[in-house]
Amino acid sequence: MQNTILRMNKLFFKIFTLVLGFSFLYFPILTLIAYSFNDNKRVMVWKGFSFRWYKELFQNEQILEAFYISIKIASLSATFATIMGVMIGFSLTRISKIPARPFFIFLSSSPLVMPEIILGLSLLLFFISSNHIIGFPSSKGQLTVLISHITFSVAFVAVIIQSRLSSYDKNIEEAAQDLGTIPNMIFWKITAPVILPSIISGWLLAFTLSLDDLVVASFTTGPGANTLPIVVFSKVRLGLSPEVNALSAIIMLIVVSAAISVYFVNRSNIKK
Repeated sequence: MQNTILRMNKLFFKIFTLVLGFSFLYFPILTLIAYSFNDNKRVMVWKGFSFRWYKELFQNEQILEAFYISIKIASLSATFATIMGVMIGFSLTRISKIPARPFFIFLSSSPLVMPEIILGLSLLLFFISSNHIIGFPSSKGQLTVLISHITFSVAFVAVIIQSRLSSYDKNIEEAAQDLGTIPNMIFWKITAPVILPSIISGWLLAFTLSLDDLVVASFTTGPGANTLPIVVFSKVRLGLSPEVNALSAIIMLIVVSAAISVYFVNRSNIKK
């Protein structure tokens, strides 16, 4: 009897901590989603259930344009950052004779711990100085935001690729080379398929970081290049907007749908 009570107490404690943790994490998000259906323009005063703000959201050209710019910049920056990150990660793990390897590894990962405000300020000064030295366009716009996002996203992709290649058995590549396969074909036919999940993960992480960035984009953006986080932040500074709640609810729905899809795909692959 005592053992049964003890097991019940342990089970209750585990369930309690689980519910408490998820409540702490998701209650503010669920509150935001709930108030996105509020018919009242005053966000925190409930008037009635309505899809009013979703309709107005899709009629708001400023938010739609910012969303399009953010998606475009995030897609391009994630693609370029993934290509460069794979090159850096592969070089640091596969080229044996690199002088001062720890120093280069530190350089490739330093943007991970660098404060965003310092990174944004340094990029701003770089664009201004490069205009005087090499004639780089001084007007800030989508190009400067794109370059900035590539700069800090490369580090995340490089770390992921390095981690995957460090645990990957290099003997497979050496065996293929002994059988007469040229180095380029070894990478495309053996190494690339093995690290493909890491490449996809790096791309998704770089895409998310770019889509979510506010600080760096604030330093490097210009007229006609306002990303979605900048537009949302500017609206929130003037007061809570129900349209922002609706936008956040839609983004949350997309994220949850993507996570559920990935879960079922991985589950089907495991069963196979």
